[in-house]
Amino acid sequence: MRLRALLDTEALGLRLLGGEDELDRSVRGVMTTDLRDPSRYLSGGELVLSGLAWRRDDSDSEPFVRILANAGVAGLAAGEAELGAVPDDLVEACLRHRLPLFAVDETVAFATITEHVVRQVSGERAGDLAAVVDRHRRLMTSGPSGGGPDVVLDLLTSDLDLHAWVLSPTGRQIAGAGEPLPPQVGAELAGRHLAATRTGRPGPYQAEVDGTAYSLFPVRSTGRSTLPAPSRDVRETVLSDWLLAVAADAGDWPAARLDLLQGVTQLIAVERDRRDAARSVRRRLAQEVLELVQTGAAPAEIAARLRVAAPVLLPGLGTAPHWQVVVARVEWAAEGTHLSGGRVSQALLEEILVDPAVTGPDSADRIAVAHTEDEAIALVPLTALAPAGSDGTGAPGEPGAPEPRDTALHADALLSAVRAPLSAGLADDGRLTLGVSAAVHSAEGLRGALEEARHARRVAAARPGPVCAAGHHELASHVLLLPFVPDDVRRAFTARLLDPLRDYDRRHRADLIETLVAFLDCDGSWTRCAARLHLHVNTLRYRVGRIEQLTGRDLSRLEDKLDFFLALRMS
Repeated sequence: MRLRALLDTEALGLRLLGGEDELDRSVRGVMTTDLRDPSRYLSGGELVLSGLAWRRDDSDSEPFVRILANAGVAGLAAGEAELGAVPDDLVEACLRHRLPLFAVDETVAFATITEHVVRQVSGERAGDLAAVVDRHRRLMTSGPSGGGPDVVLDLLTSDLDLHAWVLSPTGRQIAGAGEPLPPQVGAELAGRHLAATRTGRPGPYQAEVDGTAYSLFPVRSTGRSTLPAPSRDVRETVLSDWLLAVAADAGDWPAARLDLLQGVTQLIAVERDRRDAARSVRRRLAQEVLELVQTGAAPAEIAARLRVAAPVLLPGLGTAPHWQVVVARVEWAAEGTHLSGGRVSQALLEEILVDPAVTGPDSADRIAVAHTEDEAIALVPLTALAPAGSDGTGAPGEPGAPEPRDTALHADALLSAVRAPLSAGLADDGRLTLGVSAAVHSAEGLRGALEEARHARRVAAARPGPVCAAGHHELASHVLLLPFVPDDVRRAFTARLLDPLRDYDRRHRADLIETLVAFLDCDGSWTRCAARLHLHVNTLRYRVGRIEQLTGRDLSRLEDKLDFFLALRMS
């Protein structure tokens, strides 16, 4: 039954005090409590009845409501017999946590409400109870140990005609029944799910993409994984949890079907924990190598550890590969709270380093990621040679030999497919920055690669936007210097050169800034710049002359060109 149905029954004497937008929540049971912490007795979906005996002063309401919201209860009904009117602090706490709050008239017994809810819920479930039990049994016996989430999703399709997919927080398909979900749709659904999760509303969430309605069910950790527990700050789990996307609108589903889908998410959560357990060996290898590198261990000792890691990460390769180091950091603008970003950065980096075209929960077996308190560090093996349509015989350079190809990671490419969904999860108070080193060919180069990746990440951190990356190639240019220029120096330098042009553009719509950018990009070539801007060369000369007149600079001089170039990069 829905919460709003309670208001339609006058005999219950309920008055809504807050949460009108949440009245479509399903009620799966009822619980009466006056405990300060009833979480151990809550499983989600209950209507909680309380006489407020737990409340001693106005500071008690916030922790009590937070416990109920984290447990996923449907709503709270507060009796007026003990305190008279429901206290304002309880009303405000429920509004903050989007928990529907009802006042129970002192003339109505909690037993009356309990009997009504139980009768309604039991009646709705009775007709389909046998089918639900049978499906649960089949799902449990066909779960992760019997074929993984794909088998569970196949049952949903065959039994209920529901098409569903398990997606990572970046939208990559981990499992699915039938046709795969298009990558752009998966990314869009992941972004919608992350944005809805950040609001604190309980799932499932509704989304429509390309004319198709989807219901998005969070896949919560079962508590056996190394990831943070779901009762902690949502920012510590939002970027690492999976989701179940169902091609249907669950808004009008009966409680029995919602129960079934919640059971499916629990089975998928077990698969997630199994995947994390399988990664523990690779994580430990990365942690050991990282500790050796950071403590200045001898290259021979690091090389020995890499020889152990290589067969685990690239079975059958036979020789130690080249290595790249990737550093990622997730930071939150948390007021008064320290949120450790190391673990969530680790889970996120493991996902980012997977080829987006590869599906399945074990597609990251060749990635080893360690973490510190604030950052994650990936040790990525790279093969030196890759076949190029040959039989692989012959020495390098001879006919039939494998041809070298670029297997190295590139910073921009890593984030191109995941920037949009992750930005939704980071919202306006989080940032992900990532740095990528050059490939190194021996243990001696790992320490330098780690420092290189960390420097690149700091360059990325100086850029605007919630998701930024930088690669090793940028450390050899002026870009390395720009993040370390003090803000007041940046502002003064750019204002002196560019403000006169911006003011002129605002007054005359002259596009001087656009002209300057194009002129520098074309290396001062009049003909190429004029063609790019679709201008006559004389018009271009007039605009450049106006730029020089307003700024007192000469764009034929290298020094002045460089100043303009740096001002544009810092603005």
